[in-house]
Amino acid sequence: MSTNVVTEDGERGAERRAAASPLASAWARTRNFRPVLFLVIALFAFFSMTQGSFLNEANVKNLLTGIAILWVVSMGMTFVTIVGGFDLSVGAVAALSGIFVARLLGAGVPDGVAVVLAIVLGALIGGLFNGYMIGRLGLSFFVVTLATMTALTGVVNLWSGTHSEVVISPLISRIGVEETLGLPTAIWIMIVIFLVALFVQHRTYFGRDVYAVGGSLTAARLSGIPAVRTIVIVYATVGACAALGGVIAVGRVGAASAQVNVDLPLQAAAAVLLGGTALAGGLGGVGGTALGVLFIGILQNGLSIAGVQSFWQQVVTGLILMGAVLGDRISARGGVRRQLRTRRAQTVSHP
Repeated sequence: MSTNVVTEDGERGAERRAAASPLASAWARTRNFRPVLFLVIALFAFFSMTQGSFLNEANVKNLLTGIAILWVVSMGMTFVTIVGGFDLSVGAVAALSGIFVARLLGAGVPDGVAVVLAIVLGALIGGLFNGYMIGRLGLSFFVVTLATMTALTGVVNLWSGTHSEVVISPLISRIGVEETLGLPTAIWIMIVIFLVALFVQHRTYFGRDVYAVGGSLTAARLSGIPAVRTIVIVYATVGACAALGGVIAVGRVGAASAQVNVDLPLQAAAAVLLGGTALAGGLGGVGGTALGVLFIGILQNGLSIAGVQSFWQQVVTGLILMGAVLGDRISARGGVRRQLRTRRAQTVSHP
């Protein structure tokens, strides 16, 4: 009888461990972005208690639609950062796509076709210019994307004459400011982009290749992974995301602006690094990036409600980026130390 009791207790313990394992596994996967998760919760609670209008439905919708452009661009930037790169040209690509859409609509092109062509243009710029020169020619991502940003800024100014162009399009207005099924369309776009990025990251061979290339480019090539193709695709992806962000921007203001948002790549970098993606590549994910964008959005929205000037918001964003880079460096050093301790332990146990 005692044997049966022990057996039943063992089975119950196994069942409890099996039930707890999915939760434990899910919690373990949050390790890289736990700090920003706690920051988002704390910041949300703080503004909820100190600013009476923060939790209003209108303000919550305004907060989410306000970060839609940064959200979309940061999803693409995450993959670029994981492969060990960065794209400074996303702001210029977004501005160019807005002007491109305005010109297509002025030429009588249907608005749906114009939006698709703008996204394709962004993908071509990201893939053929940035991705090819970085992946195939081995040039520095900083130099290449800086050159692309500078050139595209000139193109935007020349093409637009430094003047904004009014855009009248039901589709683009719906994308920017109108609602679909009770929510702003921009929020639905954010959800779809996030789910697609999450699926690609975890469920596709391409997602595996991105981490492999970011972890070690040489090892990835020796393993038969198409490293150049992977790099070209991630830069094409962030280019397409920037173009989509440009379309959303046009829809929000009803015009294609000739001004390039130079803060967009830096804010995307802050969101990606805050979310736990390593600056050196090979580590991170879009889940953490989503929290990083939410943190920046909540902070800016809460400061605006509190009456803090936008210039101070820029100062805070810069400090956040500095802190994120510092945290990334500390985390990287801690990882190296853990690897060294593991190797020493293995050496001692297996002399």
